[in-house]
Amino acid sequence: MKELRDQLQETRKLLAPLAAAMVRSSDEDEAASTVISSTSPHSSLDTVTNSSSPTAAELGSRVQKLEESTQLLGSKVDEQYQTKVETAGKYRARLSGIVLMNAFHNVGASDNLDIPDYAQPSLPGSSQASFGATLRQTEIGLEVFGPSVAGAKTSGTVQFDFAGGFPATPNGVNFGIARMQTASLRFDWEHTSIVAGQDSLFISPLSPTSFASLSIPAFAYAGNLWGWTPQLRLEYRFELSDEQTVTLQGGILDNLDWEVPYDPYYRYPQAGESSGQPAYALRTAWSKPFFGHPLSLAAAGYYGRQNWSSGRYVDGWAGMTDWQIPILRRLNLSGEFYRGRAIGGLGAGVGRAVLFGGNPSDPYTSIRGLDSAGGWTQLKFQLTPKLELNGAFAEDNAFANDVRGFGAVDANNSGPILGRNRGALGNLIYRPRSDLLLSAEFRRLHTYPVYSSSSVTNQLNLAMGILF
Repeated sequence: MKELRDQLQETRKLLAPLAAAMVRSSDEDEAASTVISSTSPHSSLDTVTNSSSPTAAELGSRVQKLEESTQLLGSKVDEQYQTKVETAGKYRARLSGIVLMNAFHNVGASDNLDIPDYAQPSLPGSSQASFGATLRQTEIGLEVFGPSVAGAKTSGTVQFDFAGGFPATPNGVNFGIARMQTASLRFDWEHTSIVAGQDSLFISPLSPTSFASLSIPAFAYAGNLWGWTPQLRLEYRFELSDEQTVTLQGGILDNLDWEVPYDPYYRYPQAGESSGQPAYALRTAWSKPFFGHPLSLAAAGYYGRQNWSSGRYVDGWAGMTDWQIPILRRLNLSGEFYRGRAIGGLGAGVGRAVLFGGNPSDPYTSIRGLDSAGGWTQLKFQLTPKLELNGAFAEDNAFANDVRGFGAVDANNSGPILGRNRGALGNLIYRPRSDLLLSAEFRRLHTYPVYSSSSVTNQLNLAMGILF
């Protein structure tokens, strides 16, 4: 915008002398015509007039072109002013997001009608099929660019959706409550970054591609570790030969274990926070360009201690890996795998960290961290620049041997213990424009409780979104 204003000023400066020169030229033509007409025949007048007229015409043409350029620059300045996001400070901000509508048809019961995570048995007498639509996965993001501090570029981001629950009013399912997903501050140097805020798990950065599941990542409880967790992390990047890059990340996180809040208004320490220390995480990744896409391999680790009162401590830990492998120019394989214990706070074990041998409120009840393993993998085929096909498979496996013969009660007393949760999806995403998308997805969830028969849920999801 500043450049456009400077150009406009320069154009105005150019117009002034050219206009004056045109006036002087016109005056000189008139004076010459007067002198020649009084001293020469008509043939001489024609010669002088013809020799001076092109100069005046040329100046007039240049003035007209500059006037048109001035109008164009002015319109660009007006357009820039109308589209910019105004802030209270002098630093710029950028608004982004997606308006997303999902229509869905389900066959089978699940924990969540519009964004199912695992299948459940159908209640006696209930319908096996359901249909609905929602816009609560619409997202709004704001990015603010701050000053340079000690050579670092500063920025801040915040992102919201409307999947925070439903008000207890008629048609409340249409009035999704706004919730904060992420909010973070960044200090970025050439090779180093410091990030502080509530952000996604940097030890599990990938997710299957899906516009049927934005408010919760696809397969969030079926092998895809996730969480929007308060954290402070340090990143360092250095380059090797042949465009190879190595990234080292380390940080501390709020030590969450996926318990339901004890109170809807006041905050009390949960088991992880009661340990008196944060959770710790490390990740290292190697990457290089390949077929025009990033080829990357990474490994990560996690540790967090939990205090379940009365001296009952559990050590939560996990080892994980993720990959992106371009097989061909239009074919890409990606995925993640993990193995750990007591990491329900990362979505493992279908959100369960520990098991109790009896009443969880009894301080003498025995306790056990739940072992689990899982992961997901996706194959992406870019059919055309505007059309892509994705297929993914995922599984979360809570070790049944940890459950059998132990009395099997979870921390939230929320129902049967799920031993395994499998998922598969296929979707077709079409982008007729860069800011418009259409998607059709079929998803299948097959969930196996430890002490009862398995359940299956199928969902067909049609999505339409516009990005801004």
